[in-house]
Amino acid sequence: MQIYVSGSLAYDRIMDFPGKFEDHILPDKIHVLNVSFTVNGLAENFGGTAGNIAYSLSLLGERPLILATAGSDFERYEKWLSRHQLSMTGIRKVNDTLTAGAYITTDQSDNQITGFNPGAMQHPSNYGFNNVNTDNAFAIVAPGNLDDMQHYSRHYQKMGIDYIFDPGQSIPALTGDALSGMISGCKYLISNDYELELIKRATGMETDDLLKRCGAVITTLGENGSVVRTAQNDIHIDSVGADTVVDPTGAGDAFRAGLIKGIIANKPLVDATRMGAVSASYAVEKQGTQAHSFTMNEFNARYQRSFG
Repeated sequence: MQIYVSGSLAYDRIMDFPGKFEDHILPDKIHVLNVSFTVNGLAENFGGTAGNIAYSLSLLGERPLILATAGSDFERYEKWLSRHQLSMTGIRKVNDTLTAGAYITTDQSDNQITGFNPGAMQHPSNYGFNNVNTDNAFAIVAPGNLDDMQHYSRHYQKMGIDYIFDPGQSIPALTGDALSGMISGCKYLISNDYELELIKRATGMETDDLLKRCGAVITTLGENGSVVRTAQNDIHIDSVGADTVVDPTGAGDAFRAGLIKGIIANKPLVDATRMGAVSASYAVEKQGTQAHSFTMNEFNARYQRSFG
């Protein structure tokens, strides 16, 4: 099955500050802030919603098509994706700007200061769908370029392609009408519990109203698992214990990959969501959003241990 993953591609540049921000910021001088932090070093990780989801899908034996934009510095990321047999066909390269980048500094108290350069993500990817077998296609619309999110949602609705709508961190930038339009016709709406409240506030809809516009509302709850809500019932899915928890960043994207794998394998939605939980458990075991790995035998064994 052809899986379309639209969203962002980004470099995550991680820095550790060997002190506490609070020791260097004077509260009564916050209005004239001028500080500099000397860090221990910089680690560059591959990230972005589309890249993260596609990477975990590749571990699950799938070869999704990434629909996103990248900049002039994309070569290292491109080699990484190619190593995992992921196609560049749907990636638009914008040569006069950089790939989106997050610059994250963390202190000893786990406080973070982040600067984000959207770079190439400011441009739509403009993928042209040719000769698509709509009976053999599935998609996810993840946070990324806002024009892409709306365009691809409309396109999937028009072509009758089932898709997951995952507005995530793009919610504040979208109008209530735009959100409502993308939710209407999606197969599943997925978010964490905080994002769900933002969606309801922006659209003026309650969960029951959302369920009239999509097949199910899936809400992730971090270590507390997730909830699958349909018109018939609400089902709680437990989280899956990791061998060790190193970094929760990217767990949500790995969850989405496992969920998609279950859906296209025609698993019941509850079982597909459990697959999402298993996939997420691997992501938290490593620093970075594309550092984890597993074989399908390892994945299936962890699923059996967790859910029988």
